[in-house]
Amino acid sequence: MAIEEADYRIVFKEKTFEVRLYEPHIVAETVVDGEFDGAGKKSFNRLFKYITGNNTSQQKISMTSPVGQQQDASGDWAVSFMMPENYTMATLPEPKDPLVVLKQVPSSYVAAARYSGAWSEKRYLHYKELLDAWVAENKFSVDGETMWARYDAPYKPWFLRRNEVLIPIEKPRFK
Repeated sequence: MAIEEADYRIVFKEKTFEVRLYEPHIVAETVVDGEFDGAGKKSFNRLFKYITGNNTSQQKISMTSPVGQQQDASGDWAVSFMMPENYTMATLPEPKDPLVVLKQVPSSYVAAARYSGAWSEKRYLHYKELLDAWVAENKFSVDGETMWARYDAPYKPWFLRRNEVLIPIEKPRFK
């Protein structure tokens, strides 16, 4: 069964890195404190409850990917589920949990590094370092916080899991 993913177009590719243009989309987001590894676990159930009926219309919403995780300036973690594209802010049911908020995300350019394997801070930081160097080498202007994106369910074998590091950038100028 296919799971809907965030819609984007690759505008530049070099080795294992990409610059993507993401379409506008909506996310359900919650913010938690704690360490990198625990943030996803802490927030997943809260978001999962929203899409399985803990909302004003008790409506079930299809699971999509990726699950995003990014650290804000205060050190807290914002974890998000992308909402299916057939919804708008007006048609999505309101979360019953006040710690879950719906956000409209505008179209954006993103530098991406894709990798497979375990969900660990060590692997995330390794690929973030590689992507940071590539962004600097190409003189892209960073335009937001780095996001860790997880595409697969926890029951998928760790060595087959798709993960990405995503860095928002300003519209790139290519020679």
